[in-house]
Amino acid sequence: MKKSLPSKLPLIQAPMVGSFSPLAVAVCQAGGLGSLACAALGADALRAQIADIRAHTGAPFNVNFFSHVAPAPDAAAQARWRETLAPYYAEAGLDLSAAGSGPGRAPFDEAMCEVVEDTRPAVVSFHFGLPPEDLLERVRRSGAMILSSATTVEEARWLDARGVDAIIAQGAEAGGHRGMFLTDDIHAQPGLYALLPQVVDAVRVPVIAAGAIADGRGIAAAFALGASAVQIGTAYLLTPQAGRSEIHRQAVREARDDTTRLTNLYTGRPARGLLTRFMREQGPMSKAAPVFPLATGAVDPLKAAFEKAGKGDFSLLWAGEAGALAREEDAGALTRRLWDEALACAGRLGQAMGV
Repeated sequence: MKKSLPSKLPLIQAPMVGSFSPLAVAVCQAGGLGSLACAALGADALRAQIADIRAHTGAPFNVNFFSHVAPAPDAAAQARWRETLAPYYAEAGLDLSAAGSGPGRAPFDEAMCEVVEDTRPAVVSFHFGLPPEDLLERVRRSGAMILSSATTVEEARWLDARGVDAIIAQGAEAGGHRGMFLTDDIHAQPGLYALLPQVVDAVRVPVIAAGAIADGRGIAAAFALGASAVQIGTAYLLTPQAGRSEIHRQAVREARDDTTRLTNLYTGRPARGLLTRFMREQGPMSKAAPVFPLATGAVDPLKAAFEKAGKGDFSLLWAGEAGALAREEDAGALTRRLWDEALACAGRLGQAMGV
């Protein structure tokens, strides 16, 4: 039996690291499915965020986790990475010994699974595949609707075979980390409007469209291609609830269709963000970057130092290709407007087709 999203509207606010309960609450209150990115949170922080969401709304929400396999430390790779970054540390007046080597993102584990079992969120979503089967089964027994991202038809079939309740078809246009897990070839990643109908045809479960959908036209187009819901991230970046820095907000204000790139410099895994000096000089893809998520520790001190000086040279500016469509608007009002626009677009499409 196919499951439907538990929210009033088939709109999911994409989970974005750095955005916390206020964004999820605003979207939930407007009828959408608010999401909480959990990969950079510890178990106690996650419990606190969930409690805050529930203190403000009784609506269902989504918690999102990464499902990567934590890599073994690699001293040689970290040494090469520090050598690459050394000139920037010198420019910022930082001691290279301040370069961290720890991961900035953690995979779904026993501790997080216990939080899910205790708090029972309505929806649990994963990125980079799925967690080990024993943990996944415990999430399933909690009653949560389970989602995961696919960047290819092959990945979608893999997820379908493992019993997810819906699949997020993530087009190459999408901001943030690629959800890819059966391939590392970013050049083979299809755009959403090629990927979406092929995934819809290939799987048995509902498909959620994600990738540079930032207005009603994009929502209507996704539904026309077979989507059961859409996931939207970049459109929310300029909302006051998104928690973005002024450097990030200004970069989004200035975004064009050609100002994003896929880069592994910030975390070690391909993710789409707005161009920075770091990306221009060292990438955007670099063989020197340690495997995900071990690149993060050494970049964070540079990010902080340059931002303190008002510069976004090393800022992490995740955004999709539709950044120019983002608007400075309350997240709840934006959610309602997006759905109203989509309905109006659907009506115009029907008229144009003589339906």
